[in-house]
Amino acid sequence: MQIFVPDRAYVEPGALQYPMGKEILEKLHAMGVEILETTSHNQIRGLPGDTELQKYRNAKRTLVVGVRKTLKFDTSKPSAEYAIPIATGCIGHCHYCYLQTTLGAKPYIRVYVNIEEILQQAQMYIHQRQPEITRFEAACTSDPLSIEHLTGSLRRLIEFMGNQPYGRLRFVTKYHWVDSLLDAKHGGHTRFRFSVNAPYMVKQFEANTSPLSKRIEAACKVVRAGYPLGFIIAPVYLFDGWQDEYTALLEELSRAIPSSYHAQITFEIIQHRFTKPAKRVIEKHYPKTKLHMEETDRQYKWGRYGIGKYVYRDEQQQQIRALFEEKIANLFSGSNIEYFT
Repeated sequence: MQIFVPDRAYVEPGALQYPMGKEILEKLHAMGVEILETTSHNQIRGLPGDTELQKYRNAKRTLVVGVRKTLKFDTSKPSAEYAIPIATGCIGHCHYCYLQTTLGAKPYIRVYVNIEEILQQAQMYIHQRQPEITRFEAACTSDPLSIEHLTGSLRRLIEFMGNQPYGRLRFVTKYHWVDSLLDAKHGGHTRFRFSVNAPYMVKQFEANTSPLSKRIEAACKVVRAGYPLGFIIAPVYLFDGWQDEYTALLEELSRAIPSSYHAQITFEIIQHRFTKPAKRVIEKHYPKTKLHMEETDRQYKWGRYGIGKYVYRDEQQQQIRALFEEKIANLFSGSNIEYFT
């Protein structure tokens, strides 16, 4: 898979007052990207496309370079105390992704160049909570590794947290472009997590992401570079042969990652679920999807803010949990497992 080169880029004039803004613009010019101007990273109009579907796909090929004006960080429980905002939007086309509904009519990729102000805000949160550890999640609204070659933001965050006795960083990715981060001075304070799934899931529902084999290779590089490592297996989806494919996935991870690192690896197991609004958006963006979202096959679970979700039935959840508990305990003795429905 080739690195992301946007078809077009919109730049806020204020972004060029920051060193990162100027650096990104130079890279875009070198790539031959069409540069346009916008008054606000929240107000991108006139994207090409005759239909809403075409405009959506063109938006995913559009980069917006702006200044993050709201520096109050959102909470990010249970993953972390705060979400640290360095980018919004993702280049991937994962059919099941929650960003399709949370980003609404703004699926383009936004990057924020006032990184020093963002780090100063993070420093304030750390000071407020010390001597407790404050964790920051960098991938709540994006996959920052997919655009690291343009921004360099992750390396800045990693090295900043490496110097924070009470600060920790974590992020998750479906991409393999880790080489620029392997020599970063991370101090063991950044947990690198890779999103992996059964081959059926990667093939059917994770378009424009790195191949599974490349993600696993990258995980090996990362753990050898001293980073704490985790895997998110999400969403766990029931299809014909799911037990065999997920078992094979865990066995492949066990073989690839040196056994001396097994006990420190974390696993987050997230079962597939959907809401009615998400189903409508997914079927609009991916009209030929094979993602099965039949409400009568699920049970309803109340969610936050009064929006419920459709989850697997209790007996199916028990089957999923039993499989992963047994296999991970046998293959990764001492590792930590968290489950989410």
